[in-house]
Amino acid sequence: MQQLLILEDDIALGKGIQLALQQQSLHITLCRTLAEARKACEETAFDLMLLDVNLPDGNGLAFLTEMRKMSRRPIILLTANDMEMDIVTGLELGADDYITKPFSLAVLRARVNTQLRRIADDASSGIQIDAFHFDFERMEFTKQGRQIELSKTEQKLLRVLVNNRGNTVTRADLVDRIWTDGAEYVDENALSVTMKRLRNKLEDNPSKPAYLKTIYGLGYAWEVK
Repeated sequence: MQQLLILEDDIALGKGIQLALQQQSLHITLCRTLAEARKACEETAFDLMLLDVNLPDGNGLAFLTEMRKMSRRPIILLTANDMEMDIVTGLELGADDYITKPFSLAVLRARVNTQLRRIADDASSGIQIDAFHFDFERMEFTKQGRQIELSKTEQKLLRVLVNNRGNTVTRADLVDRIWTDGAEYVDENALSVTMKRLRNKLEDNPSKPAYLKTIYGLGYAWEVK
């Protein structure tokens, strides 16, 4: 299931957007303030974000800058139609698209679905990253053309991090996504052990990983070069 964050302080508009975009394959988190959005991002690795520019506790462009330090996931700005400078600034800061208010919900839905399809296509067709090729559907993994054997748990961990590359994924979120067999308790050390094994198989220098980064106090991330 893909994850969408909507940051919009207008309650009625936010709920209207949420209703318009609702679908079975998409989980939507609606936030009204930057504080709520920051907390949500600590708990969930979002595939796509819709950010209002003007917020009660700050500026959406500042939040965009924060997110771009950690993630290359798509971000769409929601801006007032007379704020051309916000649009220009937002695109220069790394926004992928913008929609001016007032807007058609049908147009918004089409723009959002376009971004979500790109993410889904990237994940399903095999992913090439530098010397790596990962095909999760065929369970084929190579580095410089050489086959890499991964356990099912290592595959799950790699898939979450690669599909969210550039994002920090919390330890709690990784445990929830990887150990889905209904076990009531999973030793937290199991994640660390799995990460160590994965680094040993993928990294040139596992003690100084170039890709599988530890984000201290939070979790792990596949670093975008």
